[in-house]
Amino acid sequence: MTPTSVPGTIWLVVEFVMKVVALGVVPENRRPSSSSAWLLLILFVPVVGFPLYWLIGSPWVTGRRRAIQRESDQIIRDHMAGVALIPADAQPSAALRGVVSMDRDLTAMPCLTGAVEEVLAEASDTYAAMAAAVDRATRYVHVEFYIMAWDETTDVFFTALADAVRRGVTVRLLVDQLGSQKYPGWRQFGRRLTEIGVEWRVMMPIDLLRGRWRRPDLRNHRKLLVVDGDIALIGSHNVIDPHYDSARNRALGRRWHDLSVMVSGGIVLEVEAVFAMDWFVESGELLDRSAHFTPREPQPLGGSVNALQLVPSGPGYPTEPNHRMFLALMYAAEHTITITSPYFVPDGALLMAMTSAVYRGVRVELFVGEKADQFVVGHAQRSYYEALLEAGVHVYLYPAPAVLHAKYMTVDDAVGVIGSSNMDYRSFALDYEIMMLGFDGNLVGLLKGHDEHYRRVSSELTLEQWQRRPWHEKSVNNVCRLASALM
Repeated sequence: MTPTSVPGTIWLVVEFVMKVVALGVVPENRRPSSSSAWLLLILFVPVVGFPLYWLIGSPWVTGRRRAIQRESDQIIRDHMAGVALIPADAQPSAALRGVVSMDRDLTAMPCLTGAVEEVLAEASDTYAAMAAAVDRATRYVHVEFYIMAWDETTDVFFTALADAVRRGVTVRLLVDQLGSQKYPGWRQFGRRLTEIGVEWRVMMPIDLLRGRWRRPDLRNHRKLLVVDGDIALIGSHNVIDPHYDSARNRALGRRWHDLSVMVSGGIVLEVEAVFAMDWFVESGELLDRSAHFTPREPQPLGGSVNALQLVPSGPGYPTEPNHRMFLALMYAAEHTITITSPYFVPDGALLMAMTSAVYRGVRVELFVGEKADQFVVGHAQRSYYEALLEAGVHVYLYPAPAVLHAKYMTVDDAVGVIGSSNMDYRSFALDYEIMMLGFDGNLVGLLKGHDEHYRRVSSELTLEQWQRRPWHEKSVNNVCRLASALM
């Protein structure tokens, strides 16, 4: 063996060992599609694939964040131990009762009562409603959003926060660092919050100079507001102009279309619990239980009052509560399923649940944007259309250049789910999300009303149309489908 061949031989041995190790490690507790994608990357480009897998390959958090998640879950279980599974006058089907029971086992959150005060679609109306709620605050305001920017559209909300602080109200705010820092005004955002007296923290911070490192692929994608423990907002809106402060988006006419709900009553306690857990993770401060977690008397169901259950999820929940809830509701459907999701990249289980529903006579409708704002996810999503259309799923394309960003689902006339979670692997495992399930009140009807609007303005995609797409588009879609399993 010549001296020059020694490094090459050593590398061949190391590469072989990495590949053998990957075969034994990567598939553990992982979806087959994700395992296959990672193994292909490692086997074909080990010098890239193996370090990348070591860096971001695990979908779960460990260490302090995992310990806090377990501790928080136990606190909630203890606090809610005497609360019934569902409100006394609720009348869910046996299948729906099973879903609620599963959700509680996985997240510790029971089903409580709460009024859906309004469903908000237009961004300016949403920020005005949030500001109005803050204007009524007497004790505290809790704010948590993935993306936030203080611009002309959102100024009404931040001005309300400033006014609240001047009245003596405590305002705590959480914002995801990587979610927000790419938008104009980020460098001044924190300084402005500090100047008006807001207590704020970034979620999942990355600051190597200060020794703060978090995996960049795990993010907090939740969107919520709590005022005095009396009223809360959850949904898909970020706190930013609907053009996302982009001159190019304005020129193209591209704006984000969202959906959020304002709720009151007992369910606010659960939204508060999610914020308290995230606040403790980022600040180290435990919120006083007596000041923030006062139980509410159940309200009679009907009209605006619903049976409501919060379903938090994320890398701290290895059981993927939102994913299991979506699947269980689909299998419980008897007549209709409608799904609205901006990023729809189903795994095998979700695809099977949707198509199986069609085969047993359920009308399944999927509302997605005609053109996604993210290249890889958009093309990966399109790779599933043929299988869906062949099974008989009705796929509606919301017209471009608008970005349909609402995230909700209805099943029959019985149950609705709304929140921050997309229908993709990222939202099932890599991002912290929050969804709210509701029945026996007005939530389902309100959401189905938005189905009607989306159906009216969208075009239905047919199998014949889809099969005429050019071959190069099919190739791009399939490559992105493989890549999406790594995200």
